[in-house]
This record gives sequence, C-alpha cells and structure tokens, in this order.
Amino acid sequence: MTSPILVTGGTGTLGRLVVPLLREAGQDVRVLSRGRHQPGSNAAHVTGDLLTGAGVEAAVAAAETVLHLAGGPKGDDEATRNLVRAASRAGVRHLVYISVIGADRVPLSWLRSKLDAERAITDSGLPWTTLRAAQFHDLTLTMMERMAKLPVIPVPGGLRLQPVDARDVAARLAELTLDKPAGLVPDLAGPRVYGMAELARGYLRARGKRRPMLPVRMPGRAGRAYRAGENLTLDGADVGARTWEAFLAERVQPTR
Repeated sequence: MTSPILVTGGTGTLGRLVVPLLREAGQDVRVLSRGRHQPGSNAAHVTGDLLTGAGVEAAVAAAETVLHLAGGPKGDDEATRNLVRAASRAGVRHLVYISVIGADRVPLSWLRSKLDAERAITDSGLPWTTLRAAQFHDLTLTMMERMAKLPVIPVPGGLRLQPVDARDVAARLAELTLDKPAGLVPDLAGPRVYGMAELARGYLRARGKRRPMLPVRMPGRAGRAYRAGENLTLDGADVGARTWEAFLAERVQPTR
C-alpha cells in the first residue's frame, strides 16, 4: 500500500485542480480541510485546522509527501509552523509549498506572512520544494469585476501584473510533488505582463461594458515596490501557457 499524499487546501481553487492530477498519476490523496468536503473528488478527506493545530497530526500521519496549498489573508506563517511541527514528528520526506512572487520584496503584511511561511519550511530540516507563482487569473478577474462596479475605475499608476492560469500552476505543482525535493524552484508567471488599465480594458471588452478610468498613485513603500516591478519575475521564470485574453474568453460572457 502506497503512502498517501496529504494536500492542505485541497478544496480551494488550486487544490480542486491539483488533486485530480495526483489521482490520475495513481497516487492516494488525503485532503485536509476545515469544513465538509465536496463529494466526487475520489480522495480521502480529513478535518483539521492549521491555525489551531487541531487534527493536523492525525492528517499528516503516514504521509511521506505533503503539498501545502492552504492559505488566507493572514496567519499563513503560523499555520505553516503548525504543519511543519506535525510533519517533522511524522517523518515526512517531502514538503511542497506554493508561495507568491515578490514575497521577499514587496512590503505588505500578507506577503511577509508568506515569506515567514517559506522560512519555517526552509528551517524545518525537512526536504522541501517551494514554488512562487504570480497572481492567478481567477483573482485578477475578481478584482476587475469589483472595480467595474464603480462609476469610474481607479488605475494605480505603474502597477503591472503577470497573471497566470491556475491550471498551469496546478500542473507544475503536480510535477514537483511527484518529483524529488528541489528547494526554491524557478517562479511561475503568465505569458504576458499587463498594466492595470490594459487588464481592465480587456475585461470591459469581454463584458461589452464601458467605464472611464482615473489614474491614481499608490502611496508608501508598497507603492514604490510595485512601481519598481518587485511583484514580477521578468527573467528566469517559467511561463504558463494560457493568456488573460484566453481566460476571459472562457469565463466571461457579454452583458445583455
């Protein structure tokens, strides 16, 4: 009987894509989540809370590989420390983590928690692999949908994104999970860099809408970091296949 792969956050946007890929590769998969699982994933499900540590040791038991996808607006560092402690006691042989491009360069509290989570894994003594990815198309779409509800769309000057398709990230993570520990691997970004106005115009065209745009300035150290492109990896990154335009064509219908 093979050891199961434990996937934290296996019911989220990325987890719902990765788990089937691991199952198709013939792996037993155990999904850790806080709530009730969705039927039909063909994976075992256990309930636990990474922030409190409840149920985590039982979830990790007998798993030689852990794919850590769970994350939120805050607390990723503490959740990861709880997971690392349980994984160390269980003798896990490979801990794979998804992080964010710019975690070590953009001074935002959420990104600092991602960097602290990376460090908890690096310092754990466990064999590990970390992939930093760009902003997902899904999150970019959510942002555009909210901005398009305003009478005027604010466009932060100098802010650029290189959104990547979650399916491309899932495929790369499945490869890394099934391979040997590799440390910090090349970043994964989308095939194009876009200014915020270009992203917004693409979304508006797909919806058949019009909105005026107003340039605004991002203040503070975070604004300077974004204007300097610290959230991007322009050289040396792996590049996903699906563009923002292709994603919009799949997901967005014109307003009638």
